[in-house]
Amino acid sequence: MLLELRRFEVPPGQRMVIRDVSWAEFERILEELGDSRASRLAYDNGLLEIAMPLPEHEDAKEIIGDLLKALMEELDIEFRSLGSTIFKQAGYRGIEPDQCFYIQNELAIRGKKRIDLAVDPPPDLALEIDLTSRSYPDLYAALGVPELWQFERGEMTINALQDGQYVAVAESPNFPGLPLRVVLLEPLKLSETVGRNKALRAFRQWVRSRPS
Repeated sequence: MLLELRRFEVPPGQRMVIRDVSWAEFERILEELGDSRASRLAYDNGLLEIAMPLPEHEDAKEIIGDLLKALMEELDIEFRSLGSTIFKQAGYRGIEPDQCFYIQNELAIRGKKRIDLAVDPPPDLALEIDLTSRSYPDLYAALGVPELWQFERGEMTINALQDGQYVAVAESPNFPGLPLRVVLLEPLKLSETVGRNKALRAFRQWVRSRPS
């Protein structure tokens, strides 16, 4: 399987789907490909999807992640960012988010080098940029991730897990009272013209000056 995969080249912005992949094969692929690869993998009951993100996807992922970190720093909220760490439901599912955060459950996994969803809680928040695969929300829901943010075509959707399914909501359960669906998009666009640092400074100023 691995030799066959190395013969394929997935262009940036494209995805490759492989069927009938066993869990053992998936684990072996993860081990052999390592963590330094640019591709993102998702596995759902034998279906393996390999995606190669575009450079602009990576830019958006980094900026949005930085904005969220800045928000929690300004609000003095402890968090742990685990980036694109793969989260697995052994034998069945695995997903690498574009970015993820432990917020409510940060203390539960503080200092842990490895996260095992058999005993540890899932991330409180996962981010997906330019989501095109319909399988991803189902994967996050199956893993029990309480909140999923989707950024697609210049818009942001906040999804909250309710009764095993995601429901679009107006406000983030992790950050109630903040109009993040609008506010986060402004510095993201601003970073394209004035640069990352100025956009982040403007966002931090907004957080500090908002009515309490």
